[in-house]
Amino acid sequence: MQRTVTSTIVLDITEPADLVFSIAAAGVYELSRERVAATLDGAPVSITQLTDVHSTRLHRVESGIGELVMSYDATIEGAATPTARDDVELLTYLRPSRYSESDALAETSAAEFRGIRGAAELLTAVSSWVGTRLSYVPGSSLPTDGAVRTLLARRGVCRDYSHLCVALLRAQGVPARSVAVYAPGLDPMDFHAVAEAWVDGAWRAVDATTLAPRSTLVRIATGRDAADTAFLNVISGRADLVSTSVAAVADELPDDDLDQLASVL
Repeated sequence: MQRTVTSTIVLDITEPADLVFSIAAAGVYELSRERVAATLDGAPVSITQLTDVHSTRLHRVESGIGELVMSYDATIEGAATPTARDDVELLTYLRPSRYSESDALAETSAAEFRGIRGAAELLTAVSSWVGTRLSYVPGSSLPTDGAVRTLLARRGVCRDYSHLCVALLRAQGVPARSVAVYAPGLDPMDFHAVAEAWVDGAWRAVDATTLAPRSTLVRIATGRDAADTAFLNVISGRADLVSTSVAAVADELPDDDLDQLASVL
């Protein structure tokens, strides 16, 4: 499968800022074409690339005052290389985190999913439960909202769906994490977030929004929750988001059988 992704982020920098972007395809893919660029009031800006333990590629920009435009485009050929099991990593993704408070939701998870046997069946049950309990409402949540607040509000966006799935799965003893992705087929198009759970010896995608086929997703960033996977972190200074533009297309857009296990490839 060939996938082409693009994104552009426009920021109004009102104080000199140290920025970290996470918008590039993770370093697990074969790319036939890629371009990363930043400009400040039209002039090129230096970019430093860093790579974390999950092959998430971070692009750091130290910007002066003005209009900063960060752009990315790439063509991905074929599937990603699966990562090997890491026992310490699995333990990390069993613990509560800032936005996926599995400890606070332990009783809810136990009550709702009691009697389910097998991790694969649990994935389907959690995805269905979250998808039917929440309403997808753009702009309905704050960047600081976690899984508990999402469940109480009964609405959110993909980030919130992912956090709630992760929390409920961890509470059941299944390692789970958040993944930021490009999502061919998503409508309206934007950056997308899904969950992953360790089942049958592999990381399996869980997308309770059902807004895009799981087999077409392109991994950008992987981590405990949005604290690790946000497309932008402002380390210091002041940067106001003016606009984002995202596109992702695949040469084939398959149906997604939600009863079958799938991975972010």
